[in-house]
Amino acid sequence: MIIEGKKEVLEVLRMPEAQFDAEVAPEAAKLRDERKGGSLLAMAMLGYDNVCKNQCLYCGMRASNSGVKRYRLAPEDVIASARMASENGFRHIFLVSGEDPKYGFDNLLHIVEAIHGMGMHQSLACGEYSPEQYRELKSAGAEEYVMKFEMSDEETFNRLNPSTNFKKRMSAIESVKASGMKLASGNIVGFPGQSRDQLAEDILLMKKLEISWAPVIPYMPAQNTPLAAEGGVGDLLTNRKEIALLRLMMPDVNITAQQPGKDLRNGLADPQGNRDAILSGANVLFCDLLPDALAKNFRVIDNRNVSGTEHLYQIAELTGLALSF
Repeated sequence: MIIEGKKEVLEVLRMPEAQFDAEVAPEAAKLRDERKGGSLLAMAMLGYDNVCKNQCLYCGMRASNSGVKRYRLAPEDVIASARMASENGFRHIFLVSGEDPKYGFDNLLHIVEAIHGMGMHQSLACGEYSPEQYRELKSAGAEEYVMKFEMSDEETFNRLNPSTNFKKRMSAIESVKASGMKLASGNIVGFPGQSRDQLAEDILLMKKLEISWAPVIPYMPAQNTPLAAEGGVGDLLTNRKEIALLRLMMPDVNITAQQPGKDLRNGLADPQGNRDAILSGANVLFCDLLPDALAKNFRVIDNRNVSGTEHLYQIAELTGLALSF
């Protein structure tokens, strides 16, 4: 199937489930296997700081959410966790935090330099910085930066992200690209009020940005957030359609396979949700390095559960694919 533009994207988004499962998902999965060598990419993930100054209407870590117990891991603890992951065979690590000005950019540079010395590929998601700071992160050893545009409709973005604005976010995205780091970016699928046309524009924007990784998941309401009162979970089938479209449009892109299923209590570690995403063309799984006591408070969404290495092997066995660390 050739996806040339919005017309074809909308055709897939409107497609009945049976037709999608028979015609589109298998082609996307086959293409993933061809381009990724029949393996799933296993990343170590560490949410090292859940303090955030922002007030995004959909995020459980928003500054005003008093229901979250805040923490900051010391730089040496982050480095020690990365070293443990490296010693256990992981070659990719994803460092993610809230936008916390008090953590200190120099601390982040120290972490990146130390992990670079271990020979690990680093993906960072630490918020909006200046162009010069992105260049410093690149020089320190960061190879990829996650800066999600969340939604491509400017008016909607500005309403749901009152601590920044769409022009500033897109400027940050361009600064990441200019720094020489790979750009990971994506959207939220199925948040309340999102139209099919808006979703199609999101998908086309990812293609235009030439992203290296699409860290996309469906909308999952978070407690004590304004948007949670406006609607429930994003449609899981639509999320799978987006995954397949991204694979067909960008054959070499990495796509998050850690997806929810029908039982939301399993969060992003739902075996069926992960399997369905992989059968639609996704390829990235995570091992959470945080201890349970802290992981439950890194809750961008409710029931975010990611799980450990045993989950990685379970999904590999379930799908018949190898793991690449």
